[in-house]
Amino acid sequence: MSAAEYAELRLSDRPDWLYLLREFQELYRRRSAGGSKPIRSHMKAVRDAIGKVIAADAPVRPRAPETKPVTAHFARALDNGRMQVTGSVVRSLEHVAPELSWLYGYDKVPAGLGRKYAYAEIAGPFGPVVSEHVILGLVLFGPSCTYPAHAHDGLTESYVTLSGSVSENDAGVFAPGSLIFNPPGRTHRITTADHEPSLLAYAWHGPAEVLSGQKMVFSRPRGARKRSST
Repeated sequence: MSAAEYAELRLSDRPDWLYLLREFQELYRRRSAGGSKPIRSHMKAVRDAIGKVIAADAPVRPRAPETKPVTAHFARALDNGRMQVTGSVVRSLEHVAPELSWLYGYDKVPAGLGRKYAYAEIAGPFGPVVSEHVILGLVLFGPSCTYPAHAHDGLTESYVTLSGSVSENDAGVFAPGSLIFNPPGRTHRITTADHEPSLLAYAWHGPAEVLSGQKMVFSRPRGARKRSST
């Protein structure tokens, strides 16, 4: 299929992407907000944003498939996730897995992290499913990974654990089905289990200009000059 033909495709032409978006929408419908009004509001905002993308029959503009060293763990993460409470999302992911473009998102990746981390977008301003309302994607961590402290200015972020388990800021362990919420500007650091990979879905919600202009930067260590980080 030519690039011009790909450019004309929409969700209705690519049902595997449509089904995956619906699975993401259900992730944010079935999870409990735990009585938290900010989390409940974020979950509704993400659901509504996905609904707008689906109703618009959004364009699907696949990126060139790309792997990173950590994607050697992807099959294991999928295997571990199939029988979890989020298994329907994992099974839907398998149908688009060969098309995913795994990226770092940082100009400079800390030593060692390049073998234990990568992300792949599902929807956003730059595709594959084109959306100005929300960014959806996946983060894959290898075993014994420390994802350094960072924050996101001007948008709310959440993760839903699909496979494996993680800790954020050493405040509890998040097993499959757990939702982690980060309001704008909250600095967070993620660590993973010693012997298994972890696969997380994520959603970013905020103004269109913020979503399209996000630059990912790790926070500086204590004692270094302060710098805005996202």
